[in-house]
Amino acid sequence: MLHKLIRRKAERQNQSLVERISRSKKECIPSHIAIIMDGNGRWAKKRALPRVAGHHEGMKTVRKITRLANDLGVRALTVYAFSTENWKRPKLEVDFIMRLPEEFLGTYLPELIEQNVKVIMMGENDTLPRYTQNAIRKAMEATKENTGLVLNFALNYGSRAEITQAMQQIAQQVQEGTLTYSDVNEELISQHLMTCDLPEPDLLIRTSGEVRLSNFMLWQLAYTEFWFTETLWPDFDESCLLDAIDSYQNRNRRYGGLKGEDTN
Repeated sequence: MLHKLIRRKAERQNQSLVERISRSKKECIPSHIAIIMDGNGRWAKKRALPRVAGHHEGMKTVRKITRLANDLGVRALTVYAFSTENWKRPKLEVDFIMRLPEEFLGTYLPELIEQNVKVIMMGENDTLPRYTQNAIRKAMEATKENTGLVLNFALNYGSRAEITQAMQQIAQQVQEGTLTYSDVNEELISQHLMTCDLPEPDLLIRTSGEVRLSNFMLWQLAYTEFWFTETLWPDFDESCLLDAIDSYQNRNRRYGGLKGEDTN
């Protein structure tokens, strides 16, 4: 009897999720969602587990959110997996995080291929461990022809370093005479960023209650809608993503203008 009640409750919850997904698809879906995945360590601490257990659980959340985002028709999903500042963390934790792409992509790559997901990465690839580079390279090669959701891992990524690198490249081109001072504009700068092939994010999600950007996509987020939640990343589920998208769909994106408002 108890098993029947549990099954019925799960069926009602699943039905509710299906209905919410259907309703969400009838509205404007964000083309590009960026996520600062925060709270893995705190999730583990609350359960008296080592911090690495939270990172491992967070990997499973990436899978769930990728699957739903792809189903909703999101064009790109950027997940902040490891920042240039995260090297300051304990070596054991850093070593574990560096192994996660290998485990995640080794386990879920067939599923990503089946779902037509394309894997890419932005960040300083050359300073990553060889096994991390190999895992990312293998996934990118295996999915390069896919035309569905672009799953973009921000790995060993820092926005200030990205912008500095773009400025150096542009300055060198000006010095060489292939560009002039007047050629430098916002569009040119965007073309030199690591996200040059992606639309700018429509929606930024940060979990765990923190309300800062932490050196993440500072240029690209100029007109992005922000959504913060107290939920820790390993607890972030499909319902949470739909909550964020629902909030986005109810906002008036004006881009500095007066869209939908009385201008008199």
